[in-house]
Amino acid sequence: MPQPDLVIFDCDGVLVDSEIIAARIDAELLTSAGYEISAEEISEVAGLTFKDIMMRVEEKSRIPFQASLIDKEEQLVDRRLRSDVRAIDGAHEAVAAVAVPRCVCSNSRSERIEFMLEKVQLLPFFAGRIFSSLETPTGKSKPAPDVFRFAAEKLKADPANTFVIEDSVHGVTGAKTAGMRVIGFTGAAHSYPGHADALTEAGAETVIRRWAELKSVIAALSEWSADA
Repeated sequence: MPQPDLVIFDCDGVLVDSEIIAARIDAELLTSAGYEISAEEISEVAGLTFKDIMMRVEEKSRIPFQASLIDKEEQLVDRRLRSDVRAIDGAHEAVAAVAVPRCVCSNSRSERIEFMLEKVQLLPFFAGRIFSSLETPTGKSKPAPDVFRFAAEKLKADPANTFVIEDSVHGVTGAKTAGMRVIGFTGAAHSYPGHADALTEAGAETVIRRWAELKSVIAALSEWSADA
């Protein structure tokens, strides 16, 4: 049976249920700064850094935000994640079932990725194979494809035979631009109406809501590729 060269997992909203935590804090901060927005609205642009979200809101609203808001958000989110973050149901079993090389590609800082994965006991699966877009040579975050290309190069994987699991349109876009195959994921608490359709429209070949589906989906898509 054909096998992928590499399986890449996003972290926030895929392995750990962190997006909803960050969305609530981001919404509170932006609302306090003069732009009323809900956590649900923030969730629809999940996958972007808070800096990118803030810049988009600033451009749209013409409200100038203080740069110090970025540091404040980092501190508040880190504190909340350290106490509250949980693994998404079934993540341990799904990751353990991946028999080929695997890694994490995320827009979060590597320090945050590591403490979250350590807290939920997923770090041993990815030790030494964690890639933060902020720490690539270009420093460009998703939807730029750079972190995916960087990981594939480091792990000597063919992008065309690499599967990426992503919960955000921006992540799907980046992975597709990198020439990879994408499986959308909607099993986290921040998932919203139309989420699966948005991921499909961005280029995901299929979308799963439960981790139990991952192994069979990868097998089916790998077979389909071999037969194509």
